[in-house]
Amino acid sequence: MDPYSESYSNSPQDSGSFSTVASGSSSTSPAVATTPSRYENQKRRDWNTFCQYLRNHHPPLFVSQCSGANVLEFLCYLDQFGKTKVHNLICPFYGHPTPPGPCPCPLRQAWGSLDALIGRLRAAYEENGGSPETNPFGVRAVRLYLREVRDLQSKARGISYEKKKRKRLPTQGDVS
Repeated sequence: MDPYSESYSNSPQDSGSFSTVASGSSSTSPAVATTPSRYENQKRRDWNTFCQYLRNHHPPLFVSQCSGANVLEFLCYLDQFGKTKVHNLICPFYGHPTPPGPCPCPLRQAWGSLDALIGRLRAAYEENGGSPETNPFGVRAVRLYLREVRDLQSKARGISYEKKKRKRLPTQGDVS
């Protein structure tokens, strides 16, 4: 089963549902439901996928029982659906950004995809009634795992990851 396929359930495990944002131009006009943004739709799909994963877990888990270890298991489970070639240390193409030929190295989820997924799930957890203090998507182990994946993938491709630097606005004293 593709982990990003839509699943709907009335299970208590879903911990609530995403609500549609209503907006109105004046207090006398009725509220009109707007369509959720692409981000909101993806967040809802990701949340449903994670809840489905917990339901299929042995033994099944409720979101309230979920820990950082369960989040790490989920991220490893998603690797089987990855499309990013990550070269092993023994691969002759390790460290080459554009390898000249095929190799048996595994396909995995890209670091950027996992990072964005965790951000969406972290927000969805809190929107569905979870408290920020107990959010399993924000625990140290998950942050360390993401950093490790980022470093491993950047080394495997021979491209170093550099944090983007903010552009400073010129001050009045910086006149050229």
